[in-house]
Amino acid sequence: MTKDLTNTTVSRQNVLNNSLAVAEIQKVVGLKGVLFENEYKFLLRQVADFFRVTERTIKGSIAKNKEELTKNGYEVLTGNRLIDFKLVSSKSFGSEIDFTTKTTVLGIFNFRAFLNIAMLLTDSEKARGLRGVILDIVIDTINKRTGGSTKYINQRDEDYLVNMLRGEDYRKEFTDALRDYVDMGNFKYMVYTDKVYKSIFKENATEYRRILKLEKDENVRHTMYSEVLDIISSYLN
Repeated sequence: MTKDLTNTTVSRQNVLNNSLAVAEIQKVVGLKGVLFENEYKFLLRQVADFFRVTERTIKGSIAKNKEELTKNGYEVLTGNRLIDFKLVSSKSFGSEIDFTTKTTVLGIFNFRAFLNIAMLLTDSEKARGLRGVILDIVIDTINKRTGGSTKYINQRDEDYLVNMLRGEDYRKEFTDALRDYVDMGNFKYMVYTDKVYKSIFKENATEYRRILKLEKDENVRHTMYSEVLDIISSYLN
């Protein structure tokens, strides 16, 4: 995966869609938020302070990337929800957080949107450092899932992560299509997976597993280099 998450929406979204990694990152960051509607929320001022930038910088990032940030949990509170948020905030922080009485709209971030901002800020050393932590944790999460053995040395490839996660999405679309349009029982998944492997590698998935001595619960795709994953993803798509 490219080490600069600021460059690509796809890479950022692939990381943010990894719920296990996001949960681990949240434990490490330890930013104190407001528990509102069963999710921790963060004020613009908190986000700016964390990344040691001005609120204007955060607002500028929101203006340029509003659709992406909204997709990942940034929202603007108004009306009764804003009133409720103020009450919860007061109970959580007391006088530490003050609101202007005339405030009728308030932008807040959930943790995913907070991480999204970290991936967008180019002039914050703290954001740059957090991006490194994000990548380390995501790769560590994948290594835990795959056992972390030398079979998976391919994961040192910097493009591996984005292609693996994108491939998982295409694989799901492929299996969903088989589920919905091929009347063949569950055996069809093995049959059509083998068809893909035979077309690309001239051997079936079972033979590939045998060569690599993979256990039953090990994923064949997790052993492949990013270029190969990209070929398979394109083929499945």
